[in-house]
Amino acid sequence: MKNTLMFILLLSITSIINAQNSIGGTVTDATTNNKIPYATIYLPQLEKGTSTNEDGTFILESLPQGTYKIVVSSIGFKTFSKDVTVNGAIKLDVQIAPSAIEMEEVIVSTPFHKLQSENVMKVERQSMEELKTKGAMTLSDGITDISGVESVSTGVGIGKPVIRGLSSNRVLVYTQGVRLENQQFGGEHGLGVNDAGIESVEVIKGPATLLYGSDALGGVLYLNPEKFAVQNSTEGDVNVNYFTNTEGVTANGGFKTSGDKLKFLVRGAYGSHADYQDGNGTYTTNSRFNEYDLKSGFGYQDTNFKTELRYNFNRSNLGIPEEIGVQNRDRDPLLPYQEIDNHVISSKSTLFFDKSSLDITLGYVANNRKEFEDEHHHEEHGDEHEEHGDEEHEEHEDEHEEHAHGDEAALNMKLHTLSYNVLYHLPETGKFETIFGVQGMHQTNENSGEEVLIPDATTVDFGVMATTHYHMKNSDIQIGLRYDTRDIEAKETGDVGSESYIPALNRNFNSFNASAGYRVTIAQKIIARLNLATGFRAPNLAELTSNGGHSGANRYEIGNEALKNEQNFQTDLSLEYGNEHIEFFVNGFYNAISDYIYLQPTGQFIDDDPVYQYVQDDSNLYGGEIGFHLHPHPLDWLHLESSFETVTGKLADSNVYLPLIPANKLSNTFRVEFDGKQVSNKYAFVTLQNVFNKNNVGDFETRTGGYSLVNLGFGATIKAYNQPFNIKLSANNLFDKEYVSHLSRLKPDGIYNIGRNINIGVTVPF
Repeated sequence: MKNTLMFILLLSITSIINAQNSIGGTVTDATTNNKIPYATIYLPQLEKGTSTNEDGTFILESLPQGTYKIVVSSIGFKTFSKDVTVNGAIKLDVQIAPSAIEMEEVIVSTPFHKLQSENVMKVERQSMEELKTKGAMTLSDGITDISGVESVSTGVGIGKPVIRGLSSNRVLVYTQGVRLENQQFGGEHGLGVNDAGIESVEVIKGPATLLYGSDALGGVLYLNPEKFAVQNSTEGDVNVNYFTNTEGVTANGGFKTSGDKLKFLVRGAYGSHADYQDGNGTYTTNSRFNEYDLKSGFGYQDTNFKTELRYNFNRSNLGIPEEIGVQNRDRDPLLPYQEIDNHVISSKSTLFFDKSSLDITLGYVANNRKEFEDEHHHEEHGDEHEEHGDEEHEEHEDEHEEHAHGDEAALNMKLHTLSYNVLYHLPETGKFETIFGVQGMHQTNENSGEEVLIPDATTVDFGVMATTHYHMKNSDIQIGLRYDTRDIEAKETGDVGSESYIPALNRNFNSFNASAGYRVTIAQKIIARLNLATGFRAPNLAELTSNGGHSGANRYEIGNEALKNEQNFQTDLSLEYGNEHIEFFVNGFYNAISDYIYLQPTGQFIDDDPVYQYVQDDSNLYGGEIGFHLHPHPLDWLHLESSFETVTGKLADSNVYLPLIPANKLSNTFRVEFDGKQVSNKYAFVTLQNVFNKNNVGDFETRTGGYSLVNLGFGATIKAYNQPFNIKLSANNLFDKEYVSHLSRLKPDGIYNIGRNINIGVTVPF
């Protein structure tokens, strides 16, 4: 009993001491000394923040002892950051300088929680709010506005990210802090994430194996979920969008509330689109799609411990366009179509010790991908279509649609992925910040449909890493080392000697990788970065085991169970300059990939389809991005932005170019921004996007002509009866240009990309 009382007393004393740890102070304008109300105060490592009140003061209480970065930001001012040692009641008075440059945000995808200007690794970041003002219909479409990022598309509903010419399993997607696994090896397998409830997108361009392991050889697309409400507050919003081209409607609504320790949020979304119309007025048959999405989160934060649990369910029904056929505005997909369910559960917890901390992230992703098709039905009505008119053909298409929704899935793959990521932040030693970590994944693939693209298999990953960041007055150095191993065990599939036979497989892949980066500020205006990094990717199941026809590409693919790791070494160099009038950047990279895996024709045919086999050879990719942003003072409302991006990829020992490399692109945007009382946050923009001829193409690609698109938009926040309404309107492909993207999977079928599309959106916060 005595020991119990002593333990309770010790806990009470510890709680009282921790409760006394706080940061309080004021935020003022550095030029006028005026107090700044509603400025944001945020501690990234603690994920805890507040806002200044009307007299510019703030306080953050119940903080664990230690050293943390504090970030202070406000619209129209330069973002302030500083390391603060918390031990008792700390007083901090912050002065921030006016600036026409947008507020800097904290980069989450790298482990040291730096502002972009402080980060050793160059990371592109865009808020979801900004991407939505440009009229993107889907998340995969919106990310193409980020420099160096494109999308391999199948219509408008299916898209997957391309980072500097690399895609599929060479680009890793993270959502809710865990890796998203959804059979991304397939060309027509899209991103599978709804943009509702996504706060921002971060892109690491280049090898990120050190941080994320295999499959991050080409880069990482990191999706940050929306934050919980500020402590002791409640908020919500409703968003509705209409798209004229597809007669599409998307809507989502969210609610979140936070108390002293507990936090909760929930958001539901729905979207429905008919077939899109190209620039010549033709509907792209079966490009229709619809989507349901639910995101929820629960958080708890005490003085020395914080945790959050998030869940996301997404169901997508996606038509797969094959040819131009029936012309109508129906929304139910025709055959073939996909029905995809994604369940993502993530748990992120942090334990704070005296001068160190431990991050534990656990994830579970369940992906069920079904594909419905009926080749016999197509053949049965194919000859009839030649004898009858379009009207009767439409009747057959209607029968086809009814038949579609009664069929069992021809392809039914279930992928279950458990992942973990444990990072220990050591106590800072002098100017060193050091992190040790272990990561791993256990994944099972199961087939229950008639068709088998990849066999039933189990994949187990394990990795161990260490990275350290050394701070100097005007520069930083970051180095790291990592070891990974991957075991793949696949079961035998089919009958020996049959076309669909896949033998059993048991392979192990492993790799050591390292990275080194240096950032220096030159003359307080120029930031230079040099990053050297290696990465690796183990071959995926499709590359190892394929043995069958690929209907979407009209070819027969044969895997190669002897494939080795892809291993790369990339050099990145970037320069940035900024003052009150202009910002300028230039990024260059050279990526040498050993044992690059690709498809090569054998010269044989099976069932009239050419046979391709997976082979390996060394390859090189190189290019970069260049751009500037003009905002002349005192005309801070005026913005002129321009960027150019280029990538070239080819085999190292020949002049053979790699497939799916995006065309060079030049974008110019003229934007104006104003503020007011009744009508605030006013903006308008016009963008001219020039995509150049793509003549350097892969062996089974054809050249693609260039094109120019004009996009425009405007928006504002309007108050009515003290209720704000955020209104936006945008028009993409304003002049209804008929064009085709080089990265469109519908290009071989002669199907054009989407024509003029006007988006009208309203957001009502409450």
